[in-house]
Amino acid sequence: MKQRTWPCRSEGSRFTSLPFLKPQDKDKRTRFSPIYRATTKSSTSSRSSSSSANEFGDFSMLPFDILMKIAAPFTLPNLQAASSVCKSWRDALKPLRESMLLLRWGKKFKHGRGGVRPNLDKALDSFLKGAALGSTLAMVDAGLVYWETGEKEKAVSLYRRAAELGDAVGQCNLGISFLLVEPSNPKEAIKWLKQSAENGYVRAQYQLALCLHHGRVVQTNMLEATKWYLKAAEGGYVRAMYNISRCYLVGEGLHQNRKLGRKWMKRAADHGHSKAQFEHGLALFSEGAMLKSVLYLELAERGGETAARHVKEVIHQQLSANSRQHAIQQANNWRALPASR
Repeated sequence: MKQRTWPCRSEGSRFTSLPFLKPQDKDKRTRFSPIYRATTKSSTSSRSSSSSANEFGDFSMLPFDILMKIAAPFTLPNLQAASSVCKSWRDALKPLRESMLLLRWGKKFKHGRGGVRPNLDKALDSFLKGAALGSTLAMVDAGLVYWETGEKEKAVSLYRRAAELGDAVGQCNLGISFLLVEPSNPKEAIKWLKQSAENGYVRAQYQLALCLHHGRVVQTNMLEATKWYLKAAEGGYVRAMYNISRCYLVGEGLHQNRKLGRKWMKRAADHGHSKAQFEHGLALFSEGAMLKSVLYLELAERGGETAARHVKEVIHQQLSANSRQHAIQQANNWRALPASR
């Protein structure tokens, strides 16, 4: 895994940042589960039940425009579940179900999947048609294509539409957009990043933590930064695992705790973070765990950490040929744990 750095950060910073966000990891989106349970009391009379129904109405009578706004960020499984509630919902959600097909074809055209040749124009066309049917997922994908092709105003417009409909990825991308466009809009950036972070989107949590840590667009607040680093790390975001590890190890923003620092460093290393692999390998070397150390140093070197080579060669001199070969074989068979990037 190659880690990129946040623009204009100090040379001495140990903390890494995320490149512009892509609308992946749908399982991390905020979701709505249209499950309803009717509860009755055995002592309730038919008259009171009727009165209650008249007072609150049938949920299937929810206005279509409200239903569409609620369902705009739904993925296909959620749409299918909502469509099964009743006939009126099934009919109302038909455009969004159709948008899922357009979204699927858009991704095929963009990435050249499923026997389809890559064609960015056709991908954008599919995404825009899906967006026109109300899907925030399609809005985000269309926005990303516009952003990658330099049409940033169109991208921001689509991200805003998705964000205002409650899409956490759209909110995050909109916040990042306000940081990167000229002139930047820090107030709007933090507003949307925080909203996305509070909706549980780990990438937004990490980006918000970086802003608070480095004081880029807001006043530095390490207590808040470490809170969001930890949330993102617990949500599986690898760069956050590394950053919260460094915070624990040096006591920045929270009480120094080497045990927790080592725990998060190992987690980041096991999820493929090359800097974490290098630092974890060094820690193992200092403890005398040579075989484990050389494995992580080998992985770090393969991930681009050139400084790991010198330490690894020092350890090799203390190992037998069989031990060195065993470590190389372990590195060849090693696979990173799944993460949220």
